[in-house]
Amino acid sequence: MSQLNGFMYPRTPTGAASILPGPPWHYSGEMLTIEYRTDPANVAELLPDGFNLVDEDPGAVAIIWAEWQSCSDTFEELLDPARAQYKEVFVVIRCEYEGEIYSRAAYIWVDKDFAMARGHVQGYPKKMSEIWMTRAVTIGKAGPRLEPGGKFGATLSTWGRRIADARFTITGTADSAGFVNGHPMLHSRQMPAIEMDGRDSLDELVTMRGFDVELGQVYSGDVALDIYDNPTEELSRLAPLETIGGYYRQVGNSMAGGTTIAANPNPMADRPAPAKDQS
Repeated sequence: MSQLNGFMYPRTPTGAASILPGPPWHYSGEMLTIEYRTDPANVAELLPDGFNLVDEDPGAVAIIWAEWQSCSDTFEELLDPARAQYKEVFVVIRCEYEGEIYSRAAYIWVDKDFAMARGHVQGYPKKMSEIWMTRAVTIGKAGPRLEPGGKFGATLSTWGRRIADARFTITGTADSAGFVNGHPMLHSRQMPAIEMDGRDSLDELVTMRGFDVELGQVYSGDVALDIYDNPTEELSRLAPLETIGGYYRQVGNSMAGGTTIAANPNPMADRPAPAKDQS
């Protein structure tokens, strides 16, 4: 029998069919960040056991639209752009775990399968969706310039229903793109056991940081954010009470791996097993 290769399934003799090439992964893109405050109790309900709200501004949330081009160390995806380009929206909250402050993606949506698979490896709870962002231009009238007065829009929907809309108008520049997404990420990697008895066969807390980070000029401005009730999403539970700020920035970074902080941090053994089908 031949050896099966590939970073992720499906593993095959050559590994070419794997949904995701192995790390390191390199990213270049543009991010529209909107920070706002919501009820801290609605942030706390998203934190697993052992996590706490941060003391300062516990209800702060960031929702980030991003358009990426990514590739592995072979850079071959850049010549096959359908495998490199994708968009995502992620909702970031802050938390305290064992005395350290982390950022955590509470929700995240993407529009390509390879990006969703990569996120699951990293502990990002990615779901498929439809995402659009206004692109900045340097030539012509069919887009905003990265200068005061430039207007951007962004949308997020799934299953034919809108989740969120954003609008951003540049008024100037800033030294940073906010504070909510400014810490190491702390995520849960989880997979239910095949017995479907309430246990997880994979349950880890992992953290990660990028390297070779490059950051462009931060453009700040006025923002408007609408979050809608949706039968398959719960983002409206983090509805904004007050806007903090809006920021647009071009970014680049690379990622190779992370660190396991805890294995099986929240055992499921005493949770009730799913009810069996009686039909």
